[in-house]
Parts: sequence; C-alpha cells; structure tokens
Amino acid sequence: MAQGTDTPTSPPGGAATGTDEYLHRRTLRRGSAGWFLLTGLGVAYVVSGDYSGWNIGLSKGGFGGLAAATVLMGLMYACLVFALAELSAILPTAGGGYGFARRALGTWGGFLTGTAILIEYILAPAAISLFIGDYIESLGLFGLTSGRPVYLACFAVFIGIHLWGVGEALRFSLVVTAVAVAALLVFAIGAFTDFDAARLDDIPVDTDAFGSSSWLPFGLLGIWAAFPFGMWFFLGVEGVPLAAEEARDPVRSMPKALAISLTVLVGLAVLTFLSATGAQGAKAIQEAGNPLVVALEGEGGPTGLSRFVNYAGLAGLVASFFSLIFAGSRQLFALSRAGYLPRFLSLTNRRKSPYLGLLIPGAIGFAAWIGNGGRMLNVAVFGATISYALMALSHMVLRRREPHLERPYRTPGGALTSSVAFVLACSALVATFLVDRDAAFIALGVYGAALAHFAFYSRHRLVASAPEEEFAALAAAEAELSRT
Repeated sequence: MAQGTDTPTSPPGGAATGTDEYLHRRTLRRGSAGWFLLTGLGVAYVVSGDYSGWNIGLSKGGFGGLAAATVLMGLMYACLVFALAELSAILPTAGGGYGFARRALGTWGGFLTGTAILIEYILAPAAISLFIGDYIESLGLFGLTSGRPVYLACFAVFIGIHLWGVGEALRFSLVVTAVAVAALLVFAIGAFTDFDAARLDDIPVDTDAFGSSSWLPFGLLGIWAAFPFGMWFFLGVEGVPLAAEEARDPVRSMPKALAISLTVLVGLAVLTFLSATGAQGAKAIQEAGNPLVVALEGEGGPTGLSRFVNYAGLAGLVASFFSLIFAGSRQLFALSRAGYLPRFLSLTNRRKSPYLGLLIPGAIGFAAWIGNGGRMLNVAVFGATISYALMALSHMVLRRREPHLERPYRTPGGALTSSVAFVLACSALVATFLVDRDAAFIALGVYGAALAHFAFYSRHRLVASAPEEEFAALAAAEAELSRT
C-alpha cells in the first residue's frame, strides 16, 4: 500500500464497507461516448471563445501582437494535446491531468495539478453564465432587465441535464456546438465580403514602446501581454481526457478526438480572427463585448446576419458553459474518490452521475459571482496555465523515468514536444500578471488555501484503491523490483 493512503471504511460502529463497495458507489457509466461525441466535447469547451474575449488581446498587442500570441499559444496547445493523447492512452481514468501528474510527480504533483484544473473549471462556467445573461439582456429575451435570474437558471437547468446522464449531456452539447460552429462559418463568409487588409493595423502606435510598429502598436511586450487572449481560441480542449472512464475504447478514441478537436479549433480561430478584424478594423472591435456583431454592423445598425450571429453567440456560450460543468464535475469526482478532497463528493447516483460533484461546484460558481466575467476568466486562465505546465512536465518525467511503459499512442517528437508546451505554459503564466494582477493574486490565494488543506489533512487520508493511486502504487512496486 502506498505511503499516506488507507483503505476506505465505514464510520465507527458500522460494518466495513470494503474496497468493492466503496468504488461501486463511485462508478461512472462506461462506454457512453465514442470519438465523435468526445470531439464534440473538445470543441464545445472552447467555441464560446471565438465569440468574445479574444478581441481584448488587440488592445494589448494590436493585430500583429495578438496574431503572434495566437500562433504561439496554438503551438503550446498542439504540443500539449499530443502529450495528453499519449498520457490518456496510458492512464484512461477520470482524473485526466491530475491522474497523469499523480503517476509522474507523486501526491503533491497530483494535487497541485488537480487543484489548478478545478480553479479553471469552476470559475470559467460562472464567468460564461454572466456573459449568457448579458446576451439575453441585450437581445431583450423574456423581458429580463437583470441577468441574475439567468445565471441561476443556467446552473439549475444544465446541471439537471448532466444529472440525467453523461450520454444525454454530451449529445445535447454536440447539437448546441454544431449550431455555434455553423454560425461562425456563416459569419466568416459575411464578414469577408467587407474585408480590407488596411484595417488590420489601424490601432495608433505607441512610439515609446520598444519595437513598436503599425503591426505591433504596443511593441514586442504586447505579444507577451496578448498570450492569455490568444489562449481563448483553445482554452479547455485539454479537458477531453476527463471523459476517459466514460468513453468507448479510450485508448483509441482519446488521441483521435483530441487531434480532430484541435484541428477544428485552429481553423475556426484563423477564420474568426481574420474576418472579424478585417471587416471593421482592430480599433473598432478591441473592447467590444460582442466583437462579431460589431464586425458585421459597424455604424450601420443591426442586420439580419448580425442578429443571427448574436443569437448563435448565445448558443456558443451555452455549449461551453455546459461542457465546462462536465469537466469540473469529473475533476472533482476523481480527486474526491482518491481522498484528496472529501470522499462524499465522489458519490454517484443511479444513473452513474457524480451528483454532488455537479451540485457543489455549481453552487460555488454561482456564489462566486462578482459581476466581472473578464476577471473570473482571468482567474481561470491562471489556473489553466499552471496545470498545462505540470501536465507537460508529467509527460517529460514519464518519458525519462518509464521509457518501457506500454504506449499505445506515442507523442510525435517525444519529450521535446512536451518541453515546448512547458516553456510556453510558463510564459503564459507570467503573462497573466501583465494582464490582470488582481486576478492572478486571487487565484494564488485560492490555490494557497487548497494546498494548506492538503498539507495538513487530506494527504494523510488518500484512498489506496482509487485508480490513480493504484497506478502509482503499481509503478512504485515495479521500480522496486527492477532495483532488486
């Protein structure tokens, strides 16, 4: 048995539950999703980022700065996805990145990674619910003048669908995502009819900035400051492995779904970025809450196409909100099942959904409402960059320490690929302080409180029979045998 772990038992005075009963009450519905649904999940995580958020990077780096940042962040995600494809084929559990880090970096590494992922997946849906409320208010739907009822309805309705079952939830997500993607393609066609390359670099140049030009109006530092906004075209795709335990043939379906998801997202990023910026200019959309609508309307007022894109933007937000709830619940489920968090959070209902893992993060996300979706997303980005660095490091460590581990899928380029992801993730982490220092320190505070809980309490109460702990114990036993 691994040091610092124990076998789950019932409360004092009761009969022992035993390992089998403990895990039986914490079992997900297996075989619910093939590669197609998993691909839809990967795109759904991200698609709302095409509709809003990324354009603020124009105010940090201009067109050239955001373009360079998007290319670099796209490279980071590509390298990370290739590494995760290998890791998810080796360790197909609901723990995702936490499970990979647990195997490679030990209990501390696992908890650091899992907590960073939780910060991302609890706060990002809360921020997106704010944007959904803003969209509904601006469209005048249901006669609402306040978004607060919308936030509550989003959490209640969509968590309810997740409680019904993972298959039903992923199918709903796929349909809404398809609508949002189709609308992006329609938008690009409409926006390209007004495309003018001269508008791309119309932001005034800061002549005091080092290396400034019309393409880099805020200088070379603007590229770095735009990193978090370049991430918004891809943020969340790394969550696909969290569905590993509920997937059909995860060893094959995970790498395929990750690769196709990223390919689709790269295509959408290029189309959206170029068409929106070229239609009305970088200056016009750099601060817009709905940049695609602004790109279509300009100063001429609403059109049929802009109204359509406005409604489709709502669909994109719903898709990402819905899928991020799924990701957060599975990460919480895995950490709880292994004892890193209170064990009752991993209990599943009759339909094998982690009901407390859905309800409690939803309640926390709703309670964390601060009326500033941008700041909440910046906190989520801070958590994401930490997890990316640790997941990439996990791949490098396992490649070096366990070279003979069976790898049904192998990362092209091996540890060199994950090292690129690691360096870029660390750079993006530092960039979060350039964008919103307050958000970064809020995230650090939450992170510190979670680590204190682990250091003084939960690390002494881990569950040896949890899949991630068993993988780690097996690896330790094999290493010990190889030394004798």
